[in-house]
Amino acid sequence: MADHTIVNLQDVEDAAEKFGMPPGLEARFARSALGLQKSGVTLFKVGPGFKVPWGHRHREQEEVYLVLRGSATVVFEDERAELGEWDAVRIPPEVARSFEAGPDGAEVLAYGAGAQGDAEMIKDFWGT
Repeated sequence: MADHTIVNLQDVEDAAEKFGMPPGLEARFARSALGLQKSGVTLFKVGPGFKVPWGHRHREQEEVYLVLRGSATVVFEDERAELGEWDAVRIPPEVARSFEAGPDGAEVLAYGAGAQGDAEMIKDFWGT
């Protein structure tokens, strides 16, 4: 029998409040629930116009953001990309990034391959 794990991402704990994230953001980090060792998957649900209040970059891990519903603007240091439903963007490890939901909010699936603890958080990403 194959060694596999099935998890409904809606059933993964919303860790946003636990990590001090403001209302308007759900974050379901599924690395542990899926038993992942060399990758990670997170489902973000973001309210209309909500700006994720931090940015981050990685030492080694590239990421893919896939917009499942709604729209989002992904900001990479000094560039922006508008994403609609089923648009995906690959972001290299060293590039600082964050995103903001469109007028109807967004559901974004983030996927990365790399070691846990690889992220550098940037609290003043938006310059506020």
